[in-house]
Formats: sequence, C-alpha cells, structure tokens
Amino acid sequence: MEEVQKDLELLQENQAESMKKAVEYLAETISNDGIIHVFGAGHSHLLSEEVFYRSGGLVPVNPLLEESLMLHEGAVQASRNERKHHYIRDFLNQHSLEPGDALIVISTSGRNPVPIDAAEYGKEKGLTVIAITSIDYSKSQPSRHESGRRLYESVDMVLDNLCRRGDALLTHPNVPEPYAATSTVIGAVILQTMFAGVIEHLAENGEEPPVFLSGNVDGADEHNQNLVEKYKERIPLLK
Repeated sequence: MEEVQKDLELLQENQAESMKKAVEYLAETISNDGIIHVFGAGHSHLLSEEVFYRSGGLVPVNPLLEESLMLHEGAVQASRNERKHHYIRDFLNQHSLEPGDALIVISTSGRNPVPIDAAEYGKEKGLTVIAITSIDYSKSQPSRHESGRRLYESVDMVLDNLCRRGDALLTHPNVPEPYAATSTVIGAVILQTMFAGVIEHLAENGEEPPVFLSGNVDGADEHNQNLVEKYKERIPLLK
C-alpha cells in the first residue's frame, strides 16, 4: 500500500496536464454524442469492465471484450493470441467505431501486436486514441509488432501507469521473483479520475453528464433506462 501510494502521488504530480488533455478530448466526444470504447487483453480487459455500466460512471462507455483474449477460456492461449498480428481486426470490424468516438487501449507492457493493432485500427477509423501503459516497462523490452513500435508510440495521447518491468512492485531477499502487480489498481485510479474529470467538465459547461445511478437505490431504474435507450444501439452490451 505504501508503494502504490507513492505511485499515485507521482501520477498526480507528473501527469496532470496529460490527464487534463484526455478529459477535454473525452468530454468533447460525449458532447458530440460519441462513444468511449475501452479495450485491453489479458488482465487489462478488467479495466474495460471497471468503467462499464457502473454506478456513478459514464453511460456511453463500450467495453470491447474479445473472449479469446481474456483468461476464462484458456489463459495460455489468450497470451498466445495477443502476440498474433492482425488478430483483433475482424473483432473490431463487428463494432461501431466511428469518427468522433474515442478509444482507450490498455496494455502495461505495450509490446504485443494486438493492442498496437487496436490502436492503429482506431486511428484509421478517425478516433482519438489514448493509451494506458507503462513507458519504462515498454522501453525496457523490444516490440513484438511488425512495425517495431510500442503502444505509446502508436497513439494520440499516453497516460503512464508507472508499472515496473514485469508489472511487479515488491521484492524480498528470499523470493527470487518480483511480486505484487500494480497495473490494475493504478489503471482503475487513472480511469476513474479521468471519467470524474469528464463529468465535472461537462457539468461546468452547462451540460447534463450521462451518469448511471446505482440500480440498488430506489428510483434509479427509470433514470438508467432512459440513458440506456439513448446509447444501446451503439453499445451492444447495454441490451
């Protein structure tokens, strides 16, 4: 907890400008009735679910969940799939990614073909693409992408989750491997802080932010259903 707190303080001190710029992009996306798409493979997909259909969260968020890149159908195979070039394109072609939307791509190492291909696909379609990745980790490893680029070199904007090489924070003299991953907790803070900023930006500009209420609070169902009706055609998982 102490080490994660240090990272959060560094995040707040050093990335305020990047966060502000991302907030402005995403707020403009929502103002123009666009969608925020979120993609990650492996454990990174957890963060796309973190901000989807969430109490107190933005409604127009579309998690791009490709099950063969998640872990529940086979973790080892999912890792192999993430290293395949052009693997993600057929999946993305099935989704409504339109100019004016935003795409957040999450990959801590930023070296595998799938997240880089996803970022490039988004740019081809006219989306603003934001990466959540570790720049130090990425720089420590060669890219596996045919272009030689890593994720942070393939997007419009980067938010650095500050993870160490291998996504493990702690060491111990009696343990040969580093341990305790931080990408999920830091990534969740980045996303929630960014989306909170979007909500406040919209409100301060006289717009009503599309925010879910908890379904376990009386009176929330009608509020939430009205918002779902607006966005469900472009966000299949809202149906």
